[in-house]
Amino acid sequence: MIDYAGKVALVTGAGSGIGRALAEALAGRGAKVVCADIDEAGAKATATGIGHGALAIACDLADHEAAGALLAEAADWQGRLDLVCSNAGIGFGKRLIKQQQDAAADRLMEVNLFANLRIAQAYARLMQATGASGRLMITGSENSLSRPDAVQGTGQGLYAVTKHGVLIMTEWMRDEFRSGNVPVELHILMPGAVYTGLIAPLIPDPAKAPAGLNLIMPERCAEIALRGMDLGLFYIPTHAHIAEDMKPRTQGVADALAALGLS
Repeated sequence: MIDYAGKVALVTGAGSGIGRALAEALAGRGAKVVCADIDEAGAKATATGIGHGALAIACDLADHEAAGALLAEAADWQGRLDLVCSNAGIGFGKRLIKQQQDAAADRLMEVNLFANLRIAQAYARLMQATGASGRLMITGSENSLSRPDAVQGTGQGLYAVTKHGVLIMTEWMRDEFRSGNVPVELHILMPGAVYTGLIAPLIPDPAKAPAGLNLIMPERCAEIALRGMDLGLFYIPTHAHIAEDMKPRTQGVADALAALGLS
């Protein structure tokens, strides 16, 4: 089990949902937590709720300069930065056939995909410069691996593109960090349905969520995330059905190989 006592953790998207639950869970295990969010009031509320010197920082990670500035401020706060939970993300619901490459689509890509890359790059530079070792957990999604049956027809295609992209990016990054002697251990959190601000407008009462959604609360997601890091897992799924959801793709590829005589 990781000892967070005296350690500093940065959580993006900490103003609500999974980010807030991660910040609270880390604080509960002794970490000093930097709570970052575009929603300044939300970040401050999380930090105030944690108490004992948590720091709130407002930032818009779609801004190309924000990641570097955020990492520098978080590291300067206590002179160290042991864990970064790159969790901030935004939702999107529009059928691909009607999707334009507009400002909303560009922002989705910036926040859900490229901001994670910029955070990882800034953190790698920081750890290499200081000689310290660190840990980075990036939040993907069950959509990183599959097209879950429970979200069919909801217009999540472009959102899923960003989450699939962040999985592949993190896999490549793990190899590059290892070969480049970057002292950062990587994890990819892949939540299924979690009751956050993205779902609440559609399902005001979580108790009335469809059974097939397998909805969990943010606190449970954070519990699984920290357990996954304790175990040193790279892939950290939160729902058992993810493995089943992947089967149509893997079976489809296997069937195609057989049909082509490549098996």
